[in-house]
Amino acid sequence: MPDLSHGPDAADVAAVNSLRSAVMRLGRRLKHQRVDETLSPTEMSVLGTLARCGSATPGELARKEHVQPPSMTRIVALLEAKGLVRLEPHPDDRRQKVVTQTERAEAMLEDSRRKRNAWLATLAEGLDDEEWAKLRAAAPVLEKLAHLQ
Repeated sequence: MPDLSHGPDAADVAAVNSLRSAVMRLGRRLKHQRVDETLSPTEMSVLGTLARCGSATPGELARKEHVQPPSMTRIVALLEAKGLVRLEPHPDDRRQKVVTQTERAEAMLEDSRRKRNAWLATLAEGLDDEEWAKLRAAAPVLEKLAHLQ
């Protein structure tokens, strides 16, 4: 691990800059590979969070999505109107609701994953064997970075 106590060296700065730029470009391109164009990126993100983390209160979703609770209330209402989530009573607090994704949302997310994976696999066909080996080695590190806070 590089010693960053005195600041990163020029190679680390360049690597971080390159990583940031590449991840942002690739993320933007992946966002265009959507199955349902009627959903906003934020709505898709909320459905993805529910798929990964399970049912949650609107407040918990707001924290996970880094939005204000009133915004999440509106997002949940939109998703409910589209039949993608349902609100259920909280098991311990009758004042709260729990947001759960529907089977329709699960199917839509699976279709979206399949479409994005196919697009990315097609793109990756341009890599040579050495680049594929590097990608396989980097994937777990990128996954870890994606979940660090």
